[in-house]
Amino acid sequence: MQKTYYDPADLKKFGKISEWNEELGAKFFEYYGKVFEEGALTEREKSLIALAVSHTIQCPYCIDAYTGDGLQRGITKEEMMEALHVAAAIRGGASLVHGVQMMNKVNKLDM
Repeated sequence: MQKTYYDPADLKKFGKISEWNEELGAKFFEYYGKVFEEGALTEREKSLIALAVSHTIQCPYCIDAYTGDGLQRGITKEEMMEALHVAAAIRGGASLVHGVQMMNKVNKLDM
């Protein structure tokens, strides 16, 4: 097995992040838990959003966590892949739209 920078076993240690600052850790986990409760969006929908965002921010721990969570919630591999493509399109579009900034700068410097 190839060694990677991210150790998948570390995901299980996430809850320990509060050990060095219990007050802030507790507040974060309370907020985190509330965010993922059923509301206007179902827990299933939130899991799919979390999976797409996980890819956008390139968090391997999040990808592992929300792939497993999504499967437990009945999200299909086709839905996961479609959500990933939505995330990729938004990320790609965001990169391209910043090209307007470059174009503005070039136009200003060419004056």
